[in-house]
Amino acid sequence: MTKTISSSGRNPVHITDVMLRDAHQSLLATRLRTMHMLPIADKLNRAGYWSLEMWGGATIDSMMRFLNEDPWERVRVLKAAMPDTRMQMLMRGQNVVGYRNYADDVVREFVRLAARAGIDVFRVFDALNDIRNLQTSIDAIKQNGKWVEGTISYTKSPVHSIESFVKYADELAKMGAQSICIKDMAGLLDPKDAYELVGALKQAHPEVLVHMHCHYTSGMASMSYLKAVEAGADILDCAISSLSMGTSGPPTETMVAVLAETDRATGMDLELLKDVSEYFRNIRRLYHAWESVFTGVDPDVLVWQIPGGMISNLSAQLQQQGALDRMDEVMGEVPQVRAELGYPPLVTPTSQIVGTQATLNVLMGRYKMVTKETKAYVLGQYGKPPGPIDPEVQKLCIGEEMPITSRPADSLEPELPKRRAELDALGINYSEEDLMSYALFPQVALEFFSRRDRTERPKEEIAALAAALADLLGVQDEAAQTRGMPDRRGTWAAAARRELTSDRVSTWRY
Repeated sequence: MTKTISSSGRNPVHITDVMLRDAHQSLLATRLRTMHMLPIADKLNRAGYWSLEMWGGATIDSMMRFLNEDPWERVRVLKAAMPDTRMQMLMRGQNVVGYRNYADDVVREFVRLAARAGIDVFRVFDALNDIRNLQTSIDAIKQNGKWVEGTISYTKSPVHSIESFVKYADELAKMGAQSICIKDMAGLLDPKDAYELVGALKQAHPEVLVHMHCHYTSGMASMSYLKAVEAGADILDCAISSLSMGTSGPPTETMVAVLAETDRATGMDLELLKDVSEYFRNIRRLYHAWESVFTGVDPDVLVWQIPGGMISNLSAQLQQQGALDRMDEVMGEVPQVRAELGYPPLVTPTSQIVGTQATLNVLMGRYKMVTKETKAYVLGQYGKPPGPIDPEVQKLCIGEEMPITSRPADSLEPELPKRRAELDALGINYSEEDLMSYALFPQVALEFFSRRDRTERPKEEIAALAAALADLLGVQDEAAQTRGMPDRRGTWAAAARRELTSDRVSTWRY
């Protein structure tokens, strides 16, 4: 049976697994630690993935803010542990991995450092599908000799269509995209549209790989994937089954099994994937405190078009205001605000902009209080909205000011010299990567530097923790356990076992 499953088709579908980034960002509040990735790295490296998405998105912020981990070190460690597998990241174009547009010098330097650390594939997107916000990042990726994956932020609205997405893909291809990702962050892509969009993309650009990224929120993702494969999709984003479904992605093993014995068979070994899934099933128990309440299928997303992570944020905002009973009102307000702001796809940062403004509209009165991010959006500082902004709403937000029509980053002065001077003035010893972390998240980075300098653990301890965890969970990967481990680790390993088996393991706060 295993041999049949693992036999590759004549035109195999490739799999990217998002377990190390998007899956735990969607399900576990981006809390997965590097030490919990390393024990299974050898099997992941042998699994035959096209790539592993393991960085970008919210991980860099979260690692410094909550985990006390250096995000750049994660790239190096995982690349060393999985040298035969492409390391992939999600980059928000001119937003990099933050929540605003950064100057071009930040974008270029970030790409250089990420490529040097070990990132092989850059999936780069813009929340508004404004091609101007991708030019600098795509140029930098090409200059560093890495894989450019241009991305369509998929959504449904009166101003979006198959034709508009194909036209956008034309621009991505002209810029040098080697693959094009259809990024369906809310699970809105139905099977019919998946077939039509992929077919149109393959017809227009047969030389460019089409990469599918769908969340399972609506329950349609697996069906949409199969229709996309029929139309010629080349790569599917999946999540190992123990970290799949809900607001995460379709399960890897299911897609591998469904495609077996067809000419699109993946060639992946289900027995090996079973081991990976079992490992993360055990690991997930350590993170139950951060489990999302949105773990099942929610067809309401087809009505509200609100991604699961955004629902969690809205719920938290209302709870803080003692107004959780008004959640239904906010859910109804979000589509209205989105329409008034020109139908932006709801993905970072536009999901936060629309969601927060909708919440304020419900609690304070419509546009009685306007966030600075909403004002910046209406002024064109995030890019060109997909559709026209309602004139009355524009006036409520920015008065008589006129939105800019130029590329937003053209008005930004270089940022790195100023950030370097700030760190020098503080007397902080910093690396090139530290400077970049500070440029992206100044306050978070300074707090992280302070904690890191006080609490940095010896490398021998980190290695022993990973080995002890592997032993505790019964991982039978001797190469992964011993590669690069020091000879004298008994004391640390014993301490790690005590920590990992103590009663407080279920309530860890990283």
